[in-house]
Formats: sequence, structure tokens, C-alpha cells
Amino acid sequence: MVAAVAAACLLLWAAACARREQDFYDFKAVNIRGKLVSLEKYRGSVSLVVNVASQCGFTDQHYRALQQLQRDLGPHHFNVLAFPCNQFGQQEPDSNKEIESFARRTYSVSFPMFSKVAVTGTGAHPAFKYLTETFGKEPTWNFWKYLVAPDGKVVGAWDPTVSVEEIRPQITALVRKLILRKREDL
Repeated sequence: MVAAVAAACLLLWAAACARREQDFYDFKAVNIRGKLVSLEKYRGSVSLVVNVASQCGFTDQHYRALQQLQRDLGPHHFNVLAFPCNQFGQQEPDSNKEIESFARRTYSVSFPMFSKVAVTGTGAHPAFKYLTETFGKEPTWNFWKYLVAPDGKVVGAWDPTVSVEEIRPQITALVRKLILRKREDL
């Protein structure tokens, strides 16, 4: 009897200690202005996480499309989360201040931007390690895009040759599903 009670207590203790599975929104990142931000603030909305670069052949097309997407769908149910990266072709050599100035001045960017990070290799930002490990696709160039559901799970990943317009229907469907679920909860 005592052994059974002890075993039950041990099981209850183990269950209480068990942590839910990690997701994208469990991480923190430094924003483009140097402030540590918990990505938890984006939980409950759809996110498109993108490694951006200012001097890439994909820059103009992607920044314009990403800003239009943010304008059309955000910020209550959707956000582009931009992470500048200088790992591919050294195409993001500027400081965070210069990167922000370029993006806001040239493309009127209103979506959240973060400090320059590594997205691959041993020095990759933990959030990008999570994205690549859970979806199985690692960025090979600038403007790699990961679609993250409101629960923090990665539901899609695309390389820069896939335009934002090509994936817009999937993003819109996920946002629509979120809005309908919120309406049902009212």
C-alpha cells in the first residue's frame, strides 16, 4: 500500500514537472534597436519569419511584398518577423541602425525587425535552430521564409525563389482560420 502511494506520488510529481513541448514563441531575440524581446508576444497570431538582407538580388521584390502582406493582414492576427543576416554573400554588412533606416526609408517597413543574427551553423540564433530542426530545412540564402502558426509550430518553409505572392494563399488561409476560431470563442 505504501509503495503504491509512493509510486502514485512519484508519477504525479513527474507529470507536474513535465514541460510542454518547445515552440518558436518560447525564444527571445534582440530587436533592431537593441531591446530584448520575448517572441511570446506574438503567440496567438500567425508569423512569417524571414532572414533579410539589404543588398541581395531578392531584396526589392521581397521587402515590397512582405510590407504589403503586413499592411493587408497585420498586426493583430499576423506579423512578418524580419531577422537581418550577413551569412550569405555578405549582403547585410551594415549596422542595425543602418539596416532599420534603409528598410523604413526605402520600403516603409512597419513589421517587427530584429538585430542581425546568424541563421545557420553553430552560431545560429536559437530560434532559427528551432525552425530548421523542426521543419528540416535550413536557409541556404537570404529571404528564406518560415510560416509559424499561432501555437508556435512551423507549418511551412520556402526558399527565396518562392515569392511571397506564391505563399500568400497559405498565409491568408491560416489567418482566416485564426479569425474564425476567435469569433467562435466569443
